[in-house]
Amino acid sequence: MKPKDKYTDQTYTYLALRKAVGWIGIVLPFALMTGMSLIFKGDVIQKTISQYYYTGMRDVLTGSLCAIALFMFYYKGYDKWDNWIGNLAGIFALGIAWFPTSPAEPQDIIGSIHFISASAFFIILAGFSIFRFTLTDKEKSLTKQKLNRNIIYRICGVVMLVCLVSIVIFFQFFLSAISESHFVFWGETIALIAFGVSWLTKGGTLYPDKRKGI
Repeated sequence: MKPKDKYTDQTYTYLALRKAVGWIGIVLPFALMTGMSLIFKGDVIQKTISQYYYTGMRDVLTGSLCAIALFMFYYKGYDKWDNWIGNLAGIFALGIAWFPTSPAEPQDIIGSIHFISASAFFIILAGFSIFRFTLTDKEKSLTKQKLNRNIIYRICGVVMLVCLVSIVIFFQFFLSAISESHFVFWGETIALIAFGVSWLTKGGTLYPDKRKGI
């Protein structure tokens, strides 16, 4: 096998991993709902995605978060800053998985760590979309496909931030309504979909370049 062919295979494998992470983000909320409906016959929609930790879908939730964390640890971007930021995202993803949300309000210390980890995780992902994914390799020209991808990255980043701010406001001012509302669940779901679309785009699913799709 020629070195160029080997590099191409490795590149497409890495793109496939990006797509896999994107699909995990998009599918996770719906997989949790489907599992609760078909297998465990419980409340299909929990108050938050994190509340599925206390259901039969716990392993799906924690396994998905650990898979995302693992990829983040091995993520290689444009420079060392991408690597450090990816490592931080991986740490916070593990924080979400290993420190479950409190089963009821008020939050205990473990629940607080969970909330901080989730907030930091989405802030980092939004930063990736808005500031890092929109960078252009110095050796490449800014193509029409790249311009279109940048629009998607920025929209996804803004959506994640809006969802996060909305959830924080809800917890701050409408906490008493959380037992009767699924606002947080849907806010988290939209944020995960935005995260997934961003990484699918980075993996070459939307507006890929003609050759390498990066």
